[in-house]
Parts: sequence; structure tokens; C-alpha cells
Amino acid sequence: MTNSEPAVDKTVWRADLVFALTSFAVAMTALYFIATRVGILVGQFSWGTALFFLVFGIFTITMGYARPGFGHVSFDRVAQISSILVLGPVDAAWINGLASLIYPLHRIWRGVTPRDVATASFHNAGMTILVILSCGSLFAYLGGPIPLLNLDMRVGGLLLLLMLSMQVMNDGFMAAMMFLRKKDPLSMLNIFSVGVELASVPLAILVAIVFARMEFPIFALFLFAMGLGMLVLKQYADMRTKLEVLVDARTEELRIKSLELERQATHDKLTGLFNRRYADDFLQREIESSKRHDREFTIALADIDHFKQVNDSYSHAAGDEVLRRVAEILVNRCRKTDVVARYGGEEFLLCFPDTNAEFAEQICSQIRNAVEKMNWSSIADGINITISFGIAEVGVNSRRTSVLSDADTRLYQAKHKGRNRIVGLPTSDKST
Repeated sequence: MTNSEPAVDKTVWRADLVFALTSFAVAMTALYFIATRVGILVGQFSWGTALFFLVFGIFTITMGYARPGFGHVSFDRVAQISSILVLGPVDAAWINGLASLIYPLHRIWRGVTPRDVATASFHNAGMTILVILSCGSLFAYLGGPIPLLNLDMRVGGLLLLLMLSMQVMNDGFMAAMMFLRKKDPLSMLNIFSVGVELASVPLAILVAIVFARMEFPIFALFLFAMGLGMLVLKQYADMRTKLEVLVDARTEELRIKSLELERQATHDKLTGLFNRRYADDFLQREIESSKRHDREFTIALADIDHFKQVNDSYSHAAGDEVLRRVAEILVNRCRKTDVVARYGGEEFLLCFPDTNAEFAEQICSQIRNAVEKMNWSSIADGINITISFGIAEVGVNSRRTSVLSDADTRLYQAKHKGRNRIVGLPTSDKST
């Protein structure tokens, strides 16, 4: 598996590039140390065989697809394992490492920055060399036959160990890179992608056996058939990836629409405040909760004074703008724990959980002053807006209808006493 298209970032020495260079340096050091002791192409195979596996490695990487979000899934494991089983871990490591180093270079012509291409090249090459050297050497150390000519139970077990160890080590490198790029490593888990990589192992075994035992025409025919199969799977994978992207996009679109419908069901379209339906439900729940837990709870009904004259004298468009601005003042002056709703045409309901009537009056007083002192002339010359409040406190025997009735009665009293004032409990009358 090779690295994905990196995200755009103008920082030169990002953590992922440092990690890639470090992995590559460690891999080259380990490869040099081992190669100077065991040699390069010391078996029965020549540089022609090395060239074949280099081209074959690049081809298997090319027969891959980009995983949405991060990662490039390919059949490179076919070339990696088959070259281990034919040439041994050292030669397989430098050949496939070179293939992984070369492959990302084509991204420069696709507009990817040289820094990002370098990150992909060094990371892929370093990871490939270390994985093949480590897992291939373990296979050889445990007695795995190189070149592979026959299969039996013991060899099958060693091949299974080779496959699993390479998968775990490869995924570890990829998870580290994803972590450095602040992506979720768990998003790398994909049944289809893992299936493609694990299915590469039987193909690799076949390539190794056929290469060692069959005549060239038969081997060439086998490679041709296998290449067609990879191409078909690549096309299917590309279609599947595009379908997944489309499904994800449609799912996100439906989620946004669902949230919008939910918002429309609970919010007033003009002001953006909660609507009456939501306010009634919230009020009912909060009254029951406050009585059950012996908590204070106060509400206020607010009404814009002489609002009908605004509509009649200045137009409904001006009235709508007044409603929007009053709603903004209400939200800004109330606390985040409070609930503000448009309860009628120009009437608003304010709910103050864990609040007594005296403190609720202080909040309403701030709102009243803000509305009165606001410059409304930007809507139309001559507009002056004030607002009145009626406050009610929830008691042990309160019901939703009774609390609203108390608040409405006091709001009526505020209107009757001249508007632009707050009427709370019987001893309270806050005005200008």
C-alpha cells in the first residue's frame, strides 16, 4: 500500500515529512548493513530478473485505487511477496523499495507539490524496505524455502506468518502517518481494501512458483491473464470508490436537510428563535422538572409596544426587520441557559431556569433599556420601539397554562399602565 495524496500545507518541515525521511534513512542503513554481508543477486538469478521485478512492482502499484480520505490500495503485495519467494528478502527489499520510490513521481505532473511527492516517495520506499527486510528475513530464518518450488503444511504456515506480519507492519506505518496528519487511523480499516491486499498473497505464491518452474511462454501467458484480472478489479474498485463518495455526499446532504427540517419544526423562520410549539414543550418539561427537584424557574412574556402602528405606518417589511432586531437583542441579553421563543406575532416568551423573579426582572430591565435606546432610524425615519414585560414565577402548584396566564395578566397590566415597563410579582412595577 502506498501513501495517499497529501493535504495542502505550506509548512515545509511537517511531521509527516520528517517521519518519512527518518523511515527512509533507517531503511537504507539497514539495507546497506545487510547487503554488504550477504551481497546483491548472489543466487541463480541475474540483473534481468531484478529488472523484471522492478517493472512488475511498478505495475502492481499502478493497478490500485485511491481510498477516500487517505491511502492508496494496490496489488503491490503481489510483487513484494513473489520477489521475496524468488530472490530473497534483501533483493526484494531494494527492488520494491525502488519501485515505491519511483511511483509517486508522476504526481508532479498532476500538480502535487514536490514536497508532498517527496513525502510520499520516501515514506513508501522506507516502509516497503523495512517491511520486506523484517518479515522476509523472519520467513527465511524460520526455514522458508527461497526460491519457492513446492507447498506443504509447514511452508503454508510460514507463508501465512509472512502475510500477516507484513500486513500488521504495513498498517502500523500507515497508522503512524495518519496520526501525524491528524487523521483517524481507524478510518483506514476497510473490508474491501484488506481483502484486496490479502488476496494478493495467493497470487504472489503462484507468481513465484510459475516463475521458478514454468517455461517463459507459460509464465508470460499467466502474467497477461493476471494483469487483466488486476485491471478488472481496479476498474471495479474505482467504481466502488466513486459510489462510496457519492453515497457519503448524499448521506451528508440528507443529514443537512434533516437538520434543516428539524430546525424548521422548532424554530421561527423570520427571527430564528424557537417557535411556540417548542416553547410549550420546553415549558411543560421545565415546570415539571423544577417542581420535582425543587428548583426556581421564572418566565416572562414580552410584547413590542404599538407594533401594529409600525406595520401600518412603515410597511410590513419594516415590521419584520423590527422583529428580527428585537429577537437579536433578546438573545444577546439573555443567558445561554435561557430559552427565548417567538410566541405570537410580536410576542415573545422568555424562560429563565434556576432563576427567581427578581433576577429575571433584572434581565428584562436590561432588554427593555436596550430596545428603548437602540437607534431604529436605519429601518425608517421616525420609528421608536419600546417593549413591555409580564413576569411569573413557577410555584409548587403551577401548571403551564396557569404560569402563562399569570405572565399574560401582568403583561396586560404593563400595557395598561403606559407600556415600556415590566410588571412582575404584585410588589414589583419596573418602568421608565
